[in-house]
Amino acid sequence: MEEYPFLLGGVPRTGSEQQEIRFPFNGECIARVWLATGDDLDAAAECAIEGFSITKELSSYQRSRILFRMADELERRKAEFSRILTLEAGKTVAGAEGEVDRAVGTLRISAEEAKRICGELLPLDWTPDSTGRIGVTMRVPVGPVLGIIPFNFPLNSACHKLGPAIAAGNPVILKPASATPVSSIMLGEIAVESGLPAEAISVLPCPGERAERLVKDERIAFVSFTGSAEVGWHLKSLSGRKRITLELGGTGAVIVEPDADLSYAVKRIVTGGYSNAGQVCISVQRVFLHKSIYDEAVRMMTDAVRALKTGDPRDPAVDIGPMISSAAAEKAYGKVREATARGAVLCAGGPPQGTIFPPGLLAGTTPDMRVNKEEAFAPFITVTPYEEFPDALRLANDTDYGLQMGVFTRDMNAILMAFRNAEVGGLQVNDIPTFRVDQMPYGGVKASGTGREGPRYAIQEMTEQRLMVINTAVMK
Repeated sequence: MEEYPFLLGGVPRTGSEQQEIRFPFNGECIARVWLATGDDLDAAAECAIEGFSITKELSSYQRSRILFRMADELERRKAEFSRILTLEAGKTVAGAEGEVDRAVGTLRISAEEAKRICGELLPLDWTPDSTGRIGVTMRVPVGPVLGIIPFNFPLNSACHKLGPAIAAGNPVILKPASATPVSSIMLGEIAVESGLPAEAISVLPCPGERAERLVKDERIAFVSFTGSAEVGWHLKSLSGRKRITLELGGTGAVIVEPDADLSYAVKRIVTGGYSNAGQVCISVQRVFLHKSIYDEAVRMMTDAVRALKTGDPRDPAVDIGPMISSAAAEKAYGKVREATARGAVLCAGGPPQGTIFPPGLLAGTTPDMRVNKEEAFAPFITVTPYEEFPDALRLANDTDYGLQMGVFTRDMNAILMAFRNAEVGGLQVNDIPTFRVDQMPYGGVKASGTGREGPRYAIQEMTEQRLMVINTAVMK
């Protein structure tokens, strides 16, 4: 077990308060982390202002080189980071290794995009009185970025804040989730070792309520938050005039038409519903099956779900590890319990044992049940039959959330109907809403958030467009 100081202006610091980090599977203390105080948060904002005077002057080559160095070092230390992700987040071996690989990719994509922050040359001589005028635009960094990280993907989510911020020329303050701060602290250390000016990086573990002072702080120019809708919209109300990106929750819907490859669709649905113990904002939650394939699909899904192995995530044979806490597991199962009390049928699953939530499959639910209306963030799926594709699309849209949706079909008319009418940020055709590659624009509508992640798109959020108009007529 190790102790981890937080980083303030790139410098390791300790203080008067520590937190124990526990392995979700058995509650064992695996690390102790020093927590930042309110004064530390204020000092970090001041450091970020100092850091901005340096980072905004870095060339695109320098910013790109820092990020490539970070990616190389993270890749070299893959085994170490994977182990930490398993211990602090309860990820399976495959899940932890996959997250490190994605984080390396996110940093490399950010490094590439640092060299592609472009402007435009605009002809302005459209009227007689603008003769001789041309416009030139460029994008400039907005200033200190506050990145608030969730527990479910603590490393890659941190890279989605840190990478674009560095690429754009902004300093960054990371506030990791209380349950999973170690990987973010280690990432911050790598940033300094890779040449990022020390003043430009702070990693501040602390309670969420304490971090709100940074959301309100006028020295912070941009907030990037990933987490629950309740917390995200609350933070937006506190953020004042600063920019904010919110990547929030979802109730991921999948529609399966009768012409789909059913075996492939079932395989992908099971992957999307139960990976990371369902603790994924784009996890499959609501599955709508055409009535002609409903019975067969439910049988196939039930068999596949019952075959999943739960247990200690350090065992490579385990498919589903623990949820982040027993309280989270019990809260999620309360929704299942309510649904079965109202007539839903539990085809697979059962009550949680501590943090282990047996993968669940529910039939016979209704749209007003909490298993459909609220984000599950747990390993269970509901299945519902439908008559016609427009009916399925209407049911899929019947939610406060709108992150991503999946549609399995070969019918281009249905695909285009979904693309026009699905109330989501992203539509996945012949795949699950859980699909994401890190360079794509990613974000939601309705209660699922505002703004977009993906390094190129996050850089646009973290930069300001500036216009210069040149009167060439007087330069002759």
